[in-house]
Formats: sequence, structure tokens, C-alpha cells
Amino acid sequence: MRTILDLRWPEEAARHPSPVPARLPQLRYARISLLTHTEDEWRLRSRDAAKELWKCAVLEHVRAELRHVLGFIAAAPPEPLMFHCVAGKDRTGLIAALLLALADATPEAIARDYSVSGENLREGYLRRYADTGRERILEALRCPEEGAYNMLAFLERAGGVRAYLAQIGLTPYEIARLRERLRD
Repeated sequence: MRTILDLRWPEEAARHPSPVPARLPQLRYARISLLTHTEDEWRLRSRDAAKELWKCAVLEHVRAELRHVLGFIAAAPPEPLMFHCVAGKDRTGLIAALLLALADATPEAIARDYSVSGENLREGYLRRYADTGRERILEALRCPEEGAYNMLAFLERAGGVRAYLAQIGLTPYEIARLRERLRD
């Protein structure tokens, strides 16, 4: 891996700085906030979005940020690249789902990939937050397949994933580069 893309808000990065830049200076490290510039701004934009519609809210409300993130990935050298947020299920899951859709993965594979995120995080989060109610943690980790299917339906209404990516400002070259990264 040569490039790491951190999708967290500045506040999150300040609270828990990444050790990568200091410990692994040979890696290319970038932090691009996916969900608006601040946590408070995102809360105002998404306060009414249920988990099943969260990805659609992101596709609707943070087009410039999505364009920036996907443009960065498209421009990165053709070598392994990792992107992450805090837990690795919502922001990371959205980018992964968009890339999988662009690579022509089946809707079932995309939905399953998203839903397994919560399952994979469950035990670690229950241990880490032992003082927090189990049901609250499980709800926070819930990654409903329906959320991925709703996102894919949103993309279809936009004319498909390629059309949506063009609508948010990615060039045909960038879209082709993203697709090429995934299909090689």
C-alpha cells in the first residue's frame, strides 16, 4: 500500500490523529472530509435520514465532497490505496459501494458487503464500549442491506452510477480511471 485516504472530519482527526504521517512518511497520506466540513454541518443536513436512507442523503447533500474524494482516488498512482473513516462502515462503506457499482458488482454483492461491516465490528465494539448499552451499540453498528439497495435505486434514478459521477463533476477520464483501478 502506498496511499492512505482518511475520510474523517477535522474534529475527529484532531481528537485521534493518524499515526501514519509521522511513523510512515514514505506513504502518501491525505485527509479529505467526506461528510461536509464539520460534524455539526453534517448533523444539520442529515438529521432526518434513517439508516436505510443514509447513503441517499450523502449522495444528495455532499456531491462536492464526493467529487473531491473520488477525484483523489482516480488521480492516485496505480498502486494499492486504502481509504478509511472511524469505524469503516458508513463513509468507507459508501465509497466502497460506489466503486463496486462502478465495477459492475451485483446489487446483492454490494448490499452483502455493506451489511457484513456491522457484523465484523460487533464484538470489538461491544468490548471497547462495555459501559454503553448493548442495544445502543448494535443500532449504531447496524448496516442494513436495504440502505445499499436504496443507494443503488437512487443511482438508477440518476441514470446509473456513471451518470451520477458525471453529474457531480467527475470527468469521463476520471470515471474511466476509477473503473480501471477496480478492474485490473
